[in-house]
Amino acid sequence: MKRYLLSLISSFLLTTIFAQVPPVSLTPPAQPVPRINGPGVFGVRPGSPVIYNIPATGTRPIKFEVENLPKELTVDASTGIITGTLKTRGEYAVTLKATNQFGSTQKKFRIIVGDRIALTPPMGWSSWNAFGETITQEKIENTARAMVKSGLSQHGFTYINMDDGWQGKRAGKYMGLQGNEKFPNMGALVDTIHKLGLKAGIYSTPWETSYAKFPGGSAETASGEWKKIGNKFGAVSFTKNDAMQWAAWGMDYLKYDWSIDVPHVEEMSKALHATKRDIVFSLSNSGKIADVDAYAKLAESWRTTGDIYDAWQDGDAFWHFSVSEIGFSQDKWAPYAAPGHWNDPDMLVVGQLGWGPTVKPTRLTPDEQYSHITLWCMLSAPLILGCDLDKLDNFTLGLLTNDEVLDINQDELGKQATRTGSNGAIDFFVKQLADGTYALAAFNRGDTAKTITLNKAGFSGITGRITRVRDLWRQQDIAAFSTFRTPFTIPPHGVTLLKLWVNK
Repeated sequence: MKRYLLSLISSFLLTTIFAQVPPVSLTPPAQPVPRINGPGVFGVRPGSPVIYNIPATGTRPIKFEVENLPKELTVDASTGIITGTLKTRGEYAVTLKATNQFGSTQKKFRIIVGDRIALTPPMGWSSWNAFGETITQEKIENTARAMVKSGLSQHGFTYINMDDGWQGKRAGKYMGLQGNEKFPNMGALVDTIHKLGLKAGIYSTPWETSYAKFPGGSAETASGEWKKIGNKFGAVSFTKNDAMQWAAWGMDYLKYDWSIDVPHVEEMSKALHATKRDIVFSLSNSGKIADVDAYAKLAESWRTTGDIYDAWQDGDAFWHFSVSEIGFSQDKWAPYAAPGHWNDPDMLVVGQLGWGPTVKPTRLTPDEQYSHITLWCMLSAPLILGCDLDKLDNFTLGLLTNDEVLDINQDELGKQATRTGSNGAIDFFVKQLADGTYALAAFNRGDTAKTITLNKAGFSGITGRITRVRDLWRQQDIAAFSTFRTPFTIPPHGVTLLKLWVNK
């Protein structure tokens, strides 16, 4: 605990210093000509509604078209939102197109109708790290609008997830949990989110009472009356009831929160599949590596750790874990990451955070934030924001809207980077990409700046002659790159992120 308090004091002092000098965004501004962002693939189960918002930057208005789009689907030419239903299994190869007054662009895209969804890591927002249990329907609606207004939705951020604090009494056609007095019309809320081209998520637990002391997914009697019993499983499960209610509202994502055990995972997985609606099943928290094979068969993502906190190192060792403690300890989970199945090291802690009614800037320094985003992208982790989207500054927007960096996360091969070696305080992580290239991240875990060259450890697992190197945060090629000779200066707790082209 002493180390944790010292870390908080240090982080506070660093944050205060940097607050006086606005941090520099490395991400170049978006160009007026259209650019289609996001993944190259989308998964949907047969008969489940398709909702896909083509993420594209460029000066609006933009006209959207989709070449070879299946007749069962339509695209809104002004918004780029694709909707409809596909009942036949298979792969549909289409071309996304975007045109404005400055030019046009296109991108190859695959729609795969099969058993798997979330073929790339989910990107979105969840309410807990900003608002805690103080969420309201109005706050969620405002956040959805802010997702669009800020431009985040143009870069692939899609899910608007309400965390713990929405739950009320059991009632209605399905005897499912209804929204409490803060959520008077859950169906209208979901409709608002969908009309913005976004997707809606919800929270629950198989316990009788959630972590924040709201009703959970079980009770002592068949009437479902809640008695605010502690964190335990009730005698009567309402798993099927709640799943049907969420599907009726149109939910697209479920965060299921407790110390994960396989029987309850399986029960909810079957209930969600029975609704015939695609609902991303996200397990939280502290998953066990011994159970990961089961998680991968039953869910789309699973938390590999306890809760993250906005500190670079030295969490409280009981429940809150720092960014570096979590991020640099994920190698053992790497074999289990794959399209449709993602290791989840918890939410991003950049921007304005609060875990309650008020928010304040993250305690991470600017360089620590670059490392945080880079590491989560290299790990193929879900990118779930936890900040107040109404209070985004230019630096945070730059962190979250660098499409060349986000492309590393959304790569359809779905491989998780692993540590390949080190050079003093520098740790190297390498990730193989679908197009035959590699992403290489060099993290400075030391407290002073380091100037290095890329040693053999940095290139471990990369075969062939390097023909091109690109700095992804700056979106610039590195001219005259020389293996083992070109120097890189990396600030304390900072990172260099490169993309390497090789001739095999």
